[in-house]
Amino acid sequence: MIARVGLGEILWSLLVIYVMVMYFIIVLTVWIDIFRSDDISGGKKALWILGLLFFPIISLVAYLLTRGDGFGMRQMARETNKSQGGFVPPPPTPATELSVAKQLLDGGTITAAEFEQIKARVLS
Repeated sequence: MIARVGLGEILWSLLVIYVMVMYFIIVLTVWIDIFRSDDISGGKKALWILGLLFFPIISLVAYLLTRGDGFGMRQMARETNKSQGGFVPPPPTPATELSVAKQLLDGGTITAAEFEQIKARVLS
């Protein structure tokens, strides 16, 4: 026997499923953000997770209101760091600074007096 299901019931079911899926995606994203955040301590992370377990809607809204402004910034910083491979260029050595200054002097970008100032600063 085939059950009779109306269009309204189908649309309502689709809406409920959509809201549930979006809720789980948001909760998963918040959990990931909590565990990856370097600016909150382990105790605060545990409190946020316990809050999400026992009071899911209230703590989710509270998290998004209190820490939501930096949510995208933290994600962008992680992506930038990942794309750079965590590479930080080393500080220039005195030899490289002098060679760059010499190239600028030879190219006419700086004067001999400016070159001597750079040389004195680097060698001191």
